[in-house]
Amino acid sequence: MSASTAGIELRLPSRRLASVVELLSSMRFAIALLTVISIASVLGTVLKQHEPINNYVNQFGPFWSEVFGALDLYSVYSAWWFLLILAFLVLSTTLCIVRNTPKILTDLRQYKEHVREQSLQAFHHKAEATLAEAPRAAAERIGQGLLARGWKVRLQSRETPSGTGWMVAAKTGAANKLGYLAAHAAIVIICIGGLLDGDLMVRAQLWLGGKESFQGGGLIADVPEKHRLSDTNPTFRGNLLVTEGTRAGVAVLPQPEGVILQELPFDVELKKFIVEYYDTGMPRLFASEIVIHDRYTGEARPARVEVNHPVQHRGIQIYQSSFDDGGSLVKLRALPMGASVKPFEVQGRIGEATVLTNGDERLRLEFTGLRVINVENLGGATAAGADVRKVDLRQAIESRLGSGHKTATERTLRNVGPSITYKLRDEAGQAREFHNYMLPIDLDGRRVILLGVRDTPQEPFRYLRVPVDDNDGLDGFVRLRAALGDPAMRQRAVQRYVAAAAPDQPPAVVQALAGSAQRAIDLFAGEDPEIERLPHQGAPRLGGLQALSAFMEVNIPEAERERAGEVLLRILNGTLFELYQLSRQQANLPPAQRDDTTVAFMTQAVLSLSDAFFYPAPLTFQLKDFEHVQASVFQVARAPGKTIVYLGCLLLIVGVFAMLYVRERRLWVWLAPSSEGARATMALSSNRKLLDNDREFDGLQGLLHPPVSKGLT
Repeated sequence: MSASTAGIELRLPSRRLASVVELLSSMRFAIALLTVISIASVLGTVLKQHEPINNYVNQFGPFWSEVFGALDLYSVYSAWWFLLILAFLVLSTTLCIVRNTPKILTDLRQYKEHVREQSLQAFHHKAEATLAEAPRAAAERIGQGLLARGWKVRLQSRETPSGTGWMVAAKTGAANKLGYLAAHAAIVIICIGGLLDGDLMVRAQLWLGGKESFQGGGLIADVPEKHRLSDTNPTFRGNLLVTEGTRAGVAVLPQPEGVILQELPFDVELKKFIVEYYDTGMPRLFASEIVIHDRYTGEARPARVEVNHPVQHRGIQIYQSSFDDGGSLVKLRALPMGASVKPFEVQGRIGEATVLTNGDERLRLEFTGLRVINVENLGGATAAGADVRKVDLRQAIESRLGSGHKTATERTLRNVGPSITYKLRDEAGQAREFHNYMLPIDLDGRRVILLGVRDTPQEPFRYLRVPVDDNDGLDGFVRLRAALGDPAMRQRAVQRYVAAAAPDQPPAVVQALAGSAQRAIDLFAGEDPEIERLPHQGAPRLGGLQALSAFMEVNIPEAERERAGEVLLRILNGTLFELYQLSRQQANLPPAQRDDTTVAFMTQAVLSLSDAFFYPAPLTFQLKDFEHVQASVFQVARAPGKTIVYLGCLLLIVGVFAMLYVRERRLWVWLAPSSEGARATMALSSNRKLLDNDREFDGLQGLLHPPVSKGLT
């Protein structure tokens, strides 16, 4: 007996209704639903779910983001069509079970002992033999032998013209068909558990219970009742943010149109958030010391929540999901980046904002994030090219063989200290995000502070490397940048450079050198009169090394550019060094020594001053001090379908193993009376064609011949 793939055929007056029932109960319909669910699951895995709509607009554009939103692809697993497909899969699989269960149960009870002798000749595995014993005695002996081997046996006598014959009908491996029922029942049970633990109950309250998603902002306590679900809600899954020293009892359930608040029958108080790190700075443990305050009994229950170790209270699981900033107090120092702004300090809390004014210009400073630990890979970078004379092919191959985690390049993970993330928003509402490190980092043998910026959340940060001075600060660079923007300071620097470079030269040479030095530093500062006539190459303001390059392309023949460029850079570096000395003198600092440290600082400063023309803000903010306040993010879930899903998974495992590894076999032995005793015809059938069937049948043929008893001699 094999399971039918057709549906239930009902004799109904309406042929259309009968066709619908047959389609719903057919196996091809269930397979089609499983295929659609698999495709939808792939979409839900590849496409990030429940992201802010702005992220999707930036990623796909206005048109396609709206199309994908209309299809609910941003919340696939809670989409109405996904839940509808699950419901139809439950219905279809249930009808399949209803259709095949009676046939399977009937087949389990039958031994099919009424098979004719002629039918046994059509089987692939068949054998014949002549026995010297009576049919009944042979049937009883063969039946006992089969029982000893674990077969279920039934004997049947038949009257034939030559006497009474006996049929031995045996079967084994009935669990194969029970596996079919278990596997299909598991699909139904898992889908029902998924529907119970999914978003169906919440959606039902939104559709039928008069509840609405909340799309505004403000305090949770001010949200109206129509945006809240009762603590008796049978199933939900949401997030709960608790700051150290505070308590919260309202979870947030994200919805496609906003959020809805879920009341909990208890409050969670966060006493302490614990995070432990490896030596590399990577976190290895998240834990929260909490106190659960029951709203009905007043009980205060202390507990500890760790990753993969949730706490349960009143049927609600509390998981350690992640951690966040709980409103840390940060103190920032504003430094000018090319504008005539004096350094000043500002402070605020993460999640808040403040307004900065500079005459008619207004900027909104939003404190978005504080990271105390930043683990970066500071391994040596490989060069872009390689010398073929130094390539060891064997070493290159072996470096990529071996363990699965081996890499060809060395990874050096190190904690580089705290960093601050903030946004600067103009009056038009346009914002850029900045990520600045607090401490210097050693890169390529130079100590620099990284100032990151990006225009959209999808882009990676682009970092400006700013060299630090003798005190590991940015004051030296800031003074040099301010001096570069002062025409009088630039002129004095040119005079000092010419005096040091051409002390005994004729006036014509001195004047020519002074003119070249003045032109070089004015071009570098972006203040030369000819800059507006030079090609800007998309730069908002031409300056730095880009201005020097554009000037040479316009005024110097191509054949002479390389030599002229070397001379111009030498003059520029000398003039900038004198400008740096003037900036230190103006700050009442001793002159910088001409050593390797100063050379490294000036080399990086030239590059940083050139790149600073592309920095999209008039000032940058350096983290000076902070008071860290942590918050723990819990996932709270009431999941009554979890046990149902576990049961379904167990049934699915049992069913699949039964269908794959249990063979259903049936054996018939017809014993017809003959003059010599009995003529035996044996046949074996199996639901699978395997080599094991041949070996088993060879062993079963031994039952046709009684064992020979050895007497005494």
